[in-house]
Amino acid sequence: MALIDNKTELFIIESCKQSHGVINSELVNQLILQLECDIESLQQALLPIAATFAQAPISSFYVGAVIFDKQTGNMYLGANLEFKHQALSLVVHAEQAAIANAWINGAKEITSIAINAAPCGFCRQFMNELSTAGTLEILLPTGRYFLEELLPCDFGPQDLGNQESLMSHKKENIEIELPVSEELKEQVRLAYVPYSKNMSAAELVLTDGRVFYGRYAENAAYSPSLSPMSSVLSQLALAGEKLPEAEVERITLVETKGYENQKSVAQAVLTNLNGDSSLVHHVFEAK
Repeated sequence: MALIDNKTELFIIESCKQSHGVINSELVNQLILQLECDIESLQQALLPIAATFAQAPISSFYVGAVIFDKQTGNMYLGANLEFKHQALSLVVHAEQAAIANAWINGAKEITSIAINAAPCGFCRQFMNELSTAGTLEILLPTGRYFLEELLPCDFGPQDLGNQESLMSHKKENIEIELPVSEELKEQVRLAYVPYSKNMSAAELVLTDGRVFYGRYAENAAYSPSLSPMSSVLSQLALAGEKLPEAEVERITLVETKGYENQKSVAQAVLTNLNGDSSLVHHVFEAK
């Protein structure tokens, strides 16, 4: 028997659309009392809900992920996102989506992540960039595992001389002299780019006034890095917006002069949007 009934499921889905896939600590505690369950059981019960936000026009394989942050008490949803007529390497995996969602929305650390399917090697490597990689618990239908069990003989930030990690790195206090919003400038400062040094972020504004952000999140193995534009489109999907139907007013990408590497990737994934998906591209000189 499902832990969450249909009425509660619909309530959670609508709540997540409003919060872009964030379940705050108050609602987490409310659900634990209502369902008479623990944190782990709630994470796993939420997986089918997370998977409803997946957009998989190529694979038709819908994956959900649910993160718990012990420090804030919040849960963060993630779902896979695929782009029609684009290289498969551009897809956003559910684990990436959940981690980016937690990071963008102020999570302090990631304690555990529940997934409705075993993580691929790409996602295990992406998770290995986290500040909590050494203690991260992964909850699967087959049981509970530590990341180090699923990624033996790992390769991580320190192998490239990087003493920072995703979600524990310091914000760059730099001036950004561009005609963009202050929030977008702040997102640029928060980007995690220890390898390319391309501080980069994206802003997407819908015609109804809603605004979404994505930051560049790099990885020691390079390929699992998450582009700012894929990140912002994942946020859009977690708000319940179908990419081919989204009414977009403006899309802006900001990069660091001399290190820019995101424009072509951004233009590729934006072809999946409805209507005008032209990109406003800005480059700034870090000072």
